[in-house]
Amino acid sequence: MKKNLISVIILALLIVNIVLTAIMMFSVTGASKKTAALVDNIATALDLELAASGDAAEAEEAVSMADTETYSFEEDMTIPLKKSEGDDKDHYCIVSITLSINTKADGYKEYGSAESLASREGLIKDEINGVFAQYTMEEARDNQETIKKEIVERIQQLFDSKFIYNVSFGDIMFG
Repeated sequence: MKKNLISVIILALLIVNIVLTAIMMFSVTGASKKTAALVDNIATALDLELAASGDAAEAEEAVSMADTETYSFEEDMTIPLKKSEGDDKDHYCIVSITLSINTKADGYKEYGSAESLASREGLIKDEINGVFAQYTMEEARDNQETIKKEIVERIQQLFDSKFIYNVSFGDIMFG
């Protein structure tokens, strides 16, 4: 009789264990889904997604080296920078600039040749000067990638085409 009673108690404890495990699984699963949704919202807000949102407009296509040409300005540019607060000195940036050109993009045939870019070099330099002029020497040193992106955007607006997709700084000196 005692063996039977112990078996019944063990069976009852097993059933209670299964019920409690099921309750715990449902509560943990719901909480983990909410946590995953919260992390996803935070990542979206901070723009940390790696083009997972499916936005084709924002995801830049990689341009192969076979489709890339470069155009380098013959002379280094000397660009005046914005004055720092409390500093009455004029600061300059001396930089050599190279433009990366996508030979498969719209606008390349019209504007992409070296002669065409050379004839419009003054307009391009004006856009570059305009971007650098917004930064102090310290800001320009610390935000070179941001400056490159702004220059590319302004040049793309100038030509109304995205055939120029990158700007590279060669030797860059601040003074």
